[in-house]
Formats: sequence, C-alpha cells, structure tokens
Amino acid sequence: MIDKAYSLVGNQTAATGGRMFYAQAAGTGTSLPGTFHAATLAEVATAADLAEAASLEYGEWSGRQKQALLNRVAELLEGGAAEIVQRAQLETALPLPRLQGELARTCMQLRQYGQAAAEGLFAGVRWDQPDPARAPLPKPELRSSLIPIGPVAVFGASNFPLAYSVAGGDTASALAAGCPVIVKAHAAHPGTSWLVGDKIRQAVVELKGPAGVFSLLFDDGYEVGRELVKDPRIKAVGFTGSRRGGRALMDLAAARPEPIPVYAEMSSVNPVFIFPGALAERAEALAAGLQASVTLGVGQFCTNPGLVFLIGSGSEPARRFITKLSELMAATPPGIMLTPGICASYQQGVKKLASLPGVVCLGPQLDPGEKPRPAGQAMARLLVTAGENFLRTPAMQEEIFGPATLVVECATEEIALAAARSLEGQLTATIHAAAGELKPSSPWLKLLRTKAGRLVYNGFPTGVEVAHAMTHGGPYPATSDGRSTSVGTRAMERFLRPFTYQNFPAETLPPELQADNPLQWLRLRDGRYQI
Repeated sequence: MIDKAYSLVGNQTAATGGRMFYAQAAGTGTSLPGTFHAATLAEVATAADLAEAASLEYGEWSGRQKQALLNRVAELLEGGAAEIVQRAQLETALPLPRLQGELARTCMQLRQYGQAAAEGLFAGVRWDQPDPARAPLPKPELRSSLIPIGPVAVFGASNFPLAYSVAGGDTASALAAGCPVIVKAHAAHPGTSWLVGDKIRQAVVELKGPAGVFSLLFDDGYEVGRELVKDPRIKAVGFTGSRRGGRALMDLAAARPEPIPVYAEMSSVNPVFIFPGALAERAEALAAGLQASVTLGVGQFCTNPGLVFLIGSGSEPARRFITKLSELMAATPPGIMLTPGICASYQQGVKKLASLPGVVCLGPQLDPGEKPRPAGQAMARLLVTAGENFLRTPAMQEEIFGPATLVVECATEEIALAAARSLEGQLTATIHAAAGELKPSSPWLKLLRTKAGRLVYNGFPTGVEVAHAMTHGGPYPATSDGRSTSVGTRAMERFLRPFTYQNFPAETLPPELQADNPLQWLRLRDGRYQI
C-alpha cells in the first residue's frame, strides 16, 4: 500500500518534497490511495550531482556487472508483479492481461540489454596496429571503443506505464550502456512509477552500485522536466509522447550552452497501402485485421494505423472492404482512455478531421455538440475521403491518438504514390499485396524506405517485437533523430560515444582493448573482424 511517496534521489527517499498531488483512477477520476510530492529544484540538482559522480564509477562497470544489475531488476519486478500490475490497472484502466504482458516484456528487454552489455554487442572495439616505419610519417597505434555518454534523463510515457516508463526501454538501454538514469515519472501513473522505481533502487543497493545510478523524480507539471533537460550534468534525453512535448524538449536541449541529443518518439500515422490484388483476395479479412489493429488498446499505440490507402477504389472488393470495416468499427464498444485529457484531445482531433472538406464519417455519426463520454470513454471512428482531397489537405496527415482511422480512396496507383510522397516521416508503413503484385522494379519499396523506420508486408504495424533487428524509430517527426531506435539492442547506441586511445601502454587499457582479448568480444583489428 502506498502512503506518502517522495522522489527517490539516488539510493535515498527524498526527505521533504514539494507540492502534493494524487493519482487518479482512469475509469472514474477519483483519487487513489497515496499522496505524491513533486520534487523540489534542490532535489533535481542533488539527483544530477549524484548521477554525475556515479557516472565515473558506473561507466567502468564490466558488461557482466551491468547484466547482473539489469537481471536483478527484472527478478524484483517479477517478484512484485501482482502489486505493480494491480496499481497500473487502477491508474490506466488498461486490462490486467495487457499489463501482465507488458511487465513480462519489460523484464525480457531488461535481460536482453543486460546480455548485450555482457557480450560486448555494442562495444564497437577497433584496433589499428602501429607501423613505425611508414613513410612519410609513422603510423600510431590506435585502440577505440564506445563509452557511456553520461547521465541520461528519461521521461515516462502515458500509454506504456511499464515498458516505456521507469524501467522501460530507455532506462534499460541507458543502464546497459553504462549511463546513470534520472527518470521523470509520468503524472498519470505515479503509484506504478514508485513501485517500479523502488525495485530499481533496491537492485542498485544490493549490487553495491554508486548512489546516483538511478533516481526517480515526481511532478504533476512541467517544472521538473524542464530543469532536468537544462541541467548541465545531463548528457542525453529519452522521451516518448506527443510532438508538442518532444519539440519542447528538443528546443530546451538545443538552447543549452552545451546542446545535448534528445531521442524523442513523437508522432506517426503509420500508413497502410492496400493493393487491388489483396482486396480481391481477402477484403473482409483485411477489414477485420485493420479494425483489430486500430482499436487495440483503445487506439493508444504509437504504431496505430491512422491512414489507409485503397488503391483502385470503387471496385466491388473495395466496397466490400469499406462496408465490413464500417460495420466492425460501429460495433466496437467504447473504451476508457488513459486520461480525461487524452480522451478530450481524441474527440477534438476526430471532430477537426471530420470537418475538413471531402471527409465523411461512417458508422456512428458525430454530434456537433458531442462531449467526451463518461469516464473518458472513446468511440471508434472511421472516416473516408478521396485521394485528391487528401493531396489538397495536409491537415489530414495529423495524428489522432486513439481508435480512429482515415481511409483514403485512390482511383489509381499514381494517386496513391503521390499521397505516399507527401507523407511526413513515420514509425511504420505497411503494404498489403497479392503474390507477385509487388514487383522488384516497383517504386514503392524505394519510396517507403525514405518515409519510415519499419516496413510491414501483409500484416499490421501494432505490436513491436523486442528483438535485435527491430527498428522503432523513423524520420522526423516520427522521432527527433531518424538514425536511432528505442526498441532492440541498437537502442544502446543512443547513449554511447566513440573514444580512442593512441599509443597507450598496454597495462593501462581496459580489458576490451587488451591484446589477448580476455573478454573474447568481436573486434575490428586492422580492418577485419575477429575474436
């Protein structure tokens, strides 16, 4: 039971705290047990001080030590799973099976990052041997690897209280890279954040980590987040949320005397392109799959397919697809969204889209005076427009966070290609095609590679596998830096930088750079990979 919760500053609970606030039940808006105290500016500064001091020691931890820490966090989370999941369900209204799966995913990725650290998967070790006799100048000996960038600020996400929050991918990948982490807890699920944060704190204490390896700061506003990003000891930021929030953090970071990278996942409509052959083969099945993807989790996924392009519209299969999809969306029961504010934004987004010229709302009709349903409930919405209208109206590309999608009827493939060219950067793009319909010479693959971080074939984009080869990122505004991913072990690269030793005595070098390679890591030696 949570009584009074203060920020976790290093390995200690804050002694005072600032403004008091309460968690609210997502389904009713009533206050939940426990009071929370926003971190004071002094506590933010102390957390940053401790993180900076810890970075010197923790950055020297071996891969096996970091693996042990991340594995222990996973064990403690599994041991406290019942309480964590129950609290998360109260704060988010997400179903218990979904949250149980999310906690399992959280623990899996903690272990995955730990294994990557232990095996030197992203150590980036390179060794160029010297050539003293080279003319006109001798060649020096150079040994390099990737080292931690320093303390990282992580912002918890509203829609994933576990996998993208306190112990989520940003925290896990930063810790695996050797960076201390300061998490700004999301105000929509502070109780869940405190329970998870306390498990990380416990693991750090058990493994005798330096005090500043992890801190958790509360705030129900924006002050703590701003101060974190502005603090000169913070060297990078991880964020999942809205484009407005991500842009604000990017601007703050860029305005610092020492600008730092912000790795923000922000906005994506995840276009789906359905070819005529696929429609002819399986129109009703495609409609069912799309409805399930759009409404999954009340549409509160960053990979929610918010745009669907029908190529060769007007055909009988296309009409069957629209009819079936309309029936399924209309039959979808309303769902409780994460917060009343998110629900209100969803309702406003749907109304704005429906008001644009040439857009028709199918299924339940929009009442001009419609207000958010009781307890933040949202209806699934299906809207339709013509490809020519889409090309004339950039506002149709704006993300609507929730269970809504816009079907764009394209009479020809040329119109669909023009629409694809007009798109902003996306997390995903999807193609549904019949066998042989997507030719090797087709312009689609080349075009969509420039638009998205992941291309899906004959599937749907919801569901992000936690795997080494996964890319969960994309060109702006899907993310602030399209060269990065927030899922998969490549996420560690965000928090590492290259560093070179030149002509150093062998006995002073870290193990990964020693000649006999005691860690047995894969290394690039004189331009060739070897162990």
